[in-house]
Amino acid sequence: MNKNLRTRGIIIAVLTVGCLIILFGPWNKQKGYARSANDFFKPSNLKRNLSENIRLGLDLKGGTHLVMQVQADEAIKYITDGDVQKGKDELKKDGIQFTDIKSPAPGWIVVENQNPADQEKIQSKFFTFMPSDGWDVTTSSNPSSVTFKLTNRYANQIRKEATEQAKTIIEQRINQFGVAEPTVQLRGREEDHQILLQMPGVDNPERVKELLKVTARLEIRPADGQKYDTKEQAEAALAGNTNKEVLPYREKKADGTNDTGWYIVDKAAVINGSDLREARGVPNQQGFGYYVGFSLKPGGAEKFGTWTENNIGNYLAVVLENEIRSVAVVRNKITDSGQIEGNFTQQQAEDLGLVLRSGALPAGITYIEERTVGPSLGADSIRQGIFASAVGLGLVIVFMLFYYRLSGVNAVVALVLNLIILLAGLVLFSATLTLPGIAGVILLIGMAVDSNVLIFERIREELKAGKIVSSAVDTGFNKALVTIIDTHVTTIVSSAFLYIFGTGPVRGFAVTLTIGLLANLFTAVYVSRSMFFWVLSRGGRKVETISI
Repeated sequence: MNKNLRTRGIIIAVLTVGCLIILFGPWNKQKGYARSANDFFKPSNLKRNLSENIRLGLDLKGGTHLVMQVQADEAIKYITDGDVQKGKDELKKDGIQFTDIKSPAPGWIVVENQNPADQEKIQSKFFTFMPSDGWDVTTSSNPSSVTFKLTNRYANQIRKEATEQAKTIIEQRINQFGVAEPTVQLRGREEDHQILLQMPGVDNPERVKELLKVTARLEIRPADGQKYDTKEQAEAALAGNTNKEVLPYREKKADGTNDTGWYIVDKAAVINGSDLREARGVPNQQGFGYYVGFSLKPGGAEKFGTWTENNIGNYLAVVLENEIRSVAVVRNKITDSGQIEGNFTQQQAEDLGLVLRSGALPAGITYIEERTVGPSLGADSIRQGIFASAVGLGLVIVFMLFYYRLSGVNAVVALVLNLIILLAGLVLFSATLTLPGIAGVILLIGMAVDSNVLIFERIREELKAGKIVSSAVDTGFNKALVTIIDTHVTTIVSSAFLYIFGTGPVRGFAVTLTIGLLANLFTAVYVSRSMFFWVLSRGGRKVETISI
């Protein structure tokens, strides 16, 4: 055996062994798992390792596919309402007179006043907290008013940011929920504000949907101590005070009964969800159920401590989603922690804590598409995909052995090594095998054989032309090489576009096909040629014929 052939043999052997170790090694075990020799040699362990190493997509593993649309205009409404309240506070603080500040529609603020000379002061004050290039201003003298209207450019920017923020928060919630390898990405055109969510292996999609749809706006607001039985009674007591509002109250007591009613609370919160540092479900030590305990960031703790210190004896309301969940009297200064009562179940308390930790969604979401793939359907897909691959592989092997005789063995070995490298590549790059990915494997079997057919036919032509065997093999490989590279490169470029512009299963198809094509270039050109070299140099004599 000459040195060149020995080098080729070592490279092929090392690569093959390396791929088998990647495929069948115990690499995806739980933290703290003690690996043993049985993990590398026992057949049942090797089978389990293989199933753990290859990541299956939603269509094979089963799970939930959701397409959501962010109600991006709600983000504009929240910003407008916040600016209205902020404007009232700032104008009062500086003693600038105004009659009323209202928002006829999202992105539209009207400040009514009696003195037109103050209009410039009002504009200047509003632009201390609103971007001057994001709002158009018009004034009117009869009656005197200043009108701010959101520009289209700034409105689109808010919608875009709301969608991206919603995607980030959904991703955080899903990750904390414990879904393995979820897919969260923007979908469609920018103006569609859609988010695609795929959760392989999720057996309770309704719980996830409940978790996602909650905007989780938590606020702690000053409250009047009086509880009213009806909304009308509370609104009558409110007497048109624009700095306060009436909110429903619902608290589940430890004995299982519901305490309901209406309270008057300040519109301005003492602290809100952005001041939270931590929130978790905690077992209630004084009764059944759970409550949500939370702690505050330093800035929130300072605000809360100052307010409670100055309002001992007054009431506080915990407001979640514009509903009062608990009302308490301030007994002493509270700084960095509190709790949300509600006699929750463990799951409810954990989910609420999770939602609060991930922050509030900037706007509501609606579901526009939902598909659930059961694990049994995914298992059927795997079984049928493996069956189709096996049948395709078997027919190809029979054909190659029948048509190209012993040279067909060369093609079969290259084909099997191609599949081993492909699967090892999927594991190494943490790629996901999907149903279209299995179709890619089957397509790849055909392409791999096509490369061998090109080479073998070239060799046959050279032999018919009267060349000796070694020269025919060299010329056959050299002439087929350009064609093989050309077809593979064009297909890889197509796969790149599928990966860039595709989603989910389509990307899985592109990844599988690309890895397989690269493996095929190696096996068809390098491995197959090495095997011909070995046949031609075997025994140290000149070979006169070849079985092809």
